[in-house]
Parts: sequence; structure tokens; C-alpha cells
Amino acid sequence: MNRSDKIYIAGHRGMAGSAIKRNLESKGYHNFIIRNHSELDLTNQQAVNNFFEAERPEYVFLAAAKVGGILANSTYPAEFIYENIMIEANVIHAAYTNGVKKLLFLGSSCIYPGLAPQPLKEDYLLKGELEVTNEAYAVAKIAGIRMCKHYNQQYGMNFISVMPTNLYGPNDNYDLTTSHVMAALIRKFHEAKINSAPRIIVWGTGAPRREFLHVDDMADACVYLMENYDAPDIGEFVNIGVGKDLTIRELAELIGDIAGYKGEIVYDITKPDGTPQKLLDVSRLCRLGWKARISLRDGIEQTYEWYVSKSNR
Repeated sequence: MNRSDKIYIAGHRGMAGSAIKRNLESKGYHNFIIRNHSELDLTNQQAVNNFFEAERPEYVFLAAAKVGGILANSTYPAEFIYENIMIEANVIHAAYTNGVKKLLFLGSSCIYPGLAPQPLKEDYLLKGELEVTNEAYAVAKIAGIRMCKHYNQQYGMNFISVMPTNLYGPNDNYDLTTSHVMAALIRKFHEAKINSAPRIIVWGTGAPRREFLHVDDMADACVYLMENYDAPDIGEFVNIGVGKDLTIRELAELIGDIAGYKGEIVYDITKPDGTPQKLLDVSRLCRLGWKARISLRDGIEQTYEWYVSKSNR
């Protein structure tokens, strides 16, 4: 990419999309095409086609998605599969019909089988049953990966896919009914601290292991791959992560320490744990020349400070 190339970031107001935009700006890119949802509904095929025909972006970062944690995925599976498949199909096809030079699609590590061997290698895709709590979202993301693969195969496009691990950072969703575990715990611990609550409730047993990547690291990896690698070189897709995990119990204790919470942490074992472990094998990404830089503690401290500044409490 050249610094003046026309770049469309789908989902630029979300956590991932806004981080990609920040990273691009820091590197001197400036010719962005952005639309919020009220201006462009990505589930509307005609609207997406009209937008691409009018704007003719040269590069596309497809970071738009309907996302959520276990509760949201379990409660609204039809919405998760419909909206995500529509967004992906519309944007990827319009990129093809309007001659986009290169597209990067952001998937999710939930695409892997729920009981796959650890760490998760890219080759494990579709080698087993999906985790039931996020099956709808995973199926939609797998469809996006395969769309990119087959558009490359049939039409000679340069569409690459990346699979980030669990993300956290600025502009995350902190709504307790739809958020992921990191954002939910940051909010819970902060509110428990300022309200002097004697205990905090954490879903599940605390035993599942999860990997967490700061969204600014994720964005840097995405821009690095867009600048340096093409579809045949990168493989069908590439994992983006740190290659290390910890238990939810360890995560809760770390966030509690950073927030300065002194009360009791109680685990509600009536709530689901989800996948026992989800750790990405990032050897392919390392071979391509990129590694994460932000440590987990530093990243959570930065994120907690950001959340406190935005919560006004």
C-alpha cells in the first residue's frame, strides 16, 4: 500500500476497526473512506454495491461484525449468523466486482473445534465439532474465510484472512449483557471497587484457559500483513495472538489487583465455562516476521485507565 491509497475500513468505530485506523494513521496513511451504520448498512447488498461503485476503494479492512460473549451468542444465535454472513458476503463480493486490490478479513479464534488439540494450528479448521455456545458466530466467520479462499481461487483476488485471539483494549464493549470476559471483568471490578462491594461474581469455574491480545497489537499485525504479504504467501489464513494463555481465575485476580479491589471473588459454577482452552499457535505469524509487543499486565493497566476515564466514575 502507498500512503495515499484509498482505504476502506468496515467497522471503523468498533474496537478492532478503530485500532486499525489508529495504526494506519501513525504510519502516514490518510486517504480513508469511512461510513457509520446509519450511513451504510452492510447487511444491505444494494447499499454496499452502490457504495463500492461510487467510492472505488483500493484496499479494504473488513473488521465489521456483530460480536458478543457467551450470553449474547447463546441468546441471539440467529442474529449472529445472519448479520455476520450478510456483512461478509456483501463486502467481499463488492470488493471483487469493483476491483479492490487487496482485502483483509478479520475472523475469530472461535472458528476452531471446541475440543481441538492445543495450541490451535491453522490446519485444525473444520476438523471437529464447534463449541456449542458460539456455533452461529463461528459458522459465519468460517464462511468469510472460505469466501476469501474461493474468490482468490476462482477470480485471482488477493483476499487474506486473519484469526485474532481474544481482544481487549480501547473501544471495547462494556455492556455486561453482551460483552466478552475481559471487558466484563474490568467493569465488574471497577464498579465493585467504587461501591465497596464485599464480593464480585465471576461466571463459571474459573478453570478455562484463555489467551488475550491487546487490540493495538492486533491492528499492527493486520497492517503489517497487508503491507508485506499476499494471499498465496500467507496461506488460507493466519492466527494472530501472543502464544500464551492463563486461567479465567488468574485473569480475574490480575484485574482485581490492577483495579485495587480488596473484596472476595466468587465463582458461579451454574454458569457455562465455554471452551476449556483456546490458545493459538502463532508460529506461522512469527515466521512471517511479526510478534506481539504489549504485555498482558501493561495492556490491562492501559485499558483499565481508559475505561475509568470514559466511565466518569
